[in-house]
Amino acid sequence: MPDRTPIGSSSLSSESATKTSFSLVHRRKRSLFVFGILLLTFFIQEQIMPAQSAPTQSAVSSEPQLLWSAGAPMAKGTGDIDKPTLQAFLPAKNPTGTAVIIAPGGGYTELSMEKEGTDIAHWLNARGVAGYVLKYRLGPRYRHPVELGDAQRAIRTVRSQASRSGIATDHIGIWGFSAGGHLAASAATLYNTNAPASPDEIDRLSSRPDFLILGYPVITFDPHNAHMGSRNNLIGEHPDPGLVEALSLEKHVTRDTPPTFLFSTTDDTAVPVMNSALFYSALVAAKVPAEMHLFEAGPHGVGLAPGFPDLKGWPDLLATWMRARGLMSKTPAIGPGHDDLNR
Repeated sequence: MPDRTPIGSSSLSSESATKTSFSLVHRRKRSLFVFGILLLTFFIQEQIMPAQSAPTQSAVSSEPQLLWSAGAPMAKGTGDIDKPTLQAFLPAKNPTGTAVIIAPGGGYTELSMEKEGTDIAHWLNARGVAGYVLKYRLGPRYRHPVELGDAQRAIRTVRSQASRSGIATDHIGIWGFSAGGHLAASAATLYNTNAPASPDEIDRLSSRPDFLILGYPVITFDPHNAHMGSRNNLIGEHPDPGLVEALSLEKHVTRDTPPTFLFSTTDDTAVPVMNSALFYSALVAAKVPAEMHLFEAGPHGVGLAPGFPDLKGWPDLLATWMRARGLMSKTPAIGPGHDDLNR
């Protein structure tokens, strides 16, 4: 049969095939491009968006701030040990406007900055409360009243920054452990309301804390119940009897001493439990609102007691006390990114 293929049909078929091939390649490239865009979008959502929509309880910590920018009074040098500081740990939301200055323990010769410092700030942040970790000067290089002056300056500093930090000026407390408890109790009993003639605006503010939290605190310097290491580091081995009396804090509680929460253990062989008992008795006698929890077993220096099943509930008791006083939100605010250190 004659060939019925129209003239030019072969070239047209070849051209059509070429166009089809080009179209397929183009569609594949476009599909790969779209797939790449989708993959990139997914990556952005997974990696970036969570950071933008993180739980509101994500805390913000600052660098340690010098308590005196021009140098601390009575400083004996310019080293780190001569520079008291305050480090802020602020929750994203602080419903009650509460702040707590944290005084770590260490016998007035060292500081337990993690277990009795930053861990405490994180615990507070997880419950919507601001924490400020105090690094105060230590003995035997520094003696009383230097340490008390550092604590008073810390309270005044937080009060001076209250408005820009979302803090209520009447919701500023201090929490101390062991020797840091002695310092905190000193700030609560030996405070002065202000120094109106001072050229320093911060020093014109009150150094009285609005509430007090004490964990296995040193309170008395009476040799019968004193922690002699703390006493010797703060006032020396042969102090004037008047100084011993002045820094036995159970003797200086008045009705103006702020509401107080105490925690300790009977088995504490470092700081006798009578330190807490003496202070609590003085608070009750002065009709100061006070709550004390004494546990039978447990060593000194447990912090929030994460490794002590019989003690780990004490921070919950503190949280209940704070909520009852309007110092912590009644709604738990623990969010991702915070270790619930007492559990």
